[in-house]
Order: sequence, then C-alpha cells, then structure tokens
Amino acid sequence: MTETAFFDTNVLVYLFDTREAGKRETARKPVDSYFRERRGIVSTQVLQEFFVTVTGKAIQLPVLTAARVVADYATLNVVIIEPHHILDAIDIHTRFQLSFWDGLILAAAKSAGAAVLYSEDFSHGQSYDGVEVRNPF
Repeated sequence: MTETAFFDTNVLVYLFDTREAGKRETARKPVDSYFRERRGIVSTQVLQEFFVTVTGKAIQLPVLTAARVVADYATLNVVIIEPHHILDAIDIHTRFQLSFWDGLILAAAKSAGAAVLYSEDFSHGQSYDGVEVRNPF
C-alpha cells in the first residue's frame, strides 16, 4: 500500500480521549499504520486544533504531554497552511457547501496529494477533488 492519508483533528484527538475507548481503538489502527510507514499527513491547522482540544476541559491532557505529541506529529508530513490553501479552501467551501475550516482541511489534503482523508466530519465514501473520505467510526 503506497497511498497517503491526511488525518483530520478528530481522529487524532480520539487517541487521547479516555471517554471514548471504542473510538480510541478504532482510530489507532489507521493512525498507527499510516504514520509508522510515514504515509500519514497532517497540517498546521490540525496540529493547532489538536493541542487546543486535548488540553481543554473535556480531555485535560497535561500541556507538556500535548506539546510532546504535537512535536512528534510535526516530524511527519505536515502541510504548512499558506495563502493559496486559504484561497482553495474558499473555493471548496463555496462549491461543496462545507464550512471554511473543513474546506481548509480538504485544501491541505489535496495539496499534499493525499488519496484519503480520515475524518468523521465529512460524508464517508465521498470524493472531494480526488480526495476520498473515510470515516473510521
């Protein structure tokens, strides 16, 4: 398997959410597989959202632990959000009637050449500009 996959924030967050044991185990399989083989992709948006979410009231991961996880993900394939991603996100938002933030996730995935986007925020099996959504849950 040589396809690459982009991971939305929610999939990574479930790895640390003790309230969702089933989702944690389900998320672990694709994350472990793609990241072990260095075929997993995230963006700076995902890293930021991840940190804010896991250190928030619901999960309360210690800041230093969350920072180490972000540092680990940052050594992988990271799309740095640039102005052209924002413009592409606006186009995606308009064409597909998605939120701007979801459009930015798709713009980053598309720019990285990801074949797959793992997320629970999109329609499973839907293809957006050549990126297929897989909802692992």
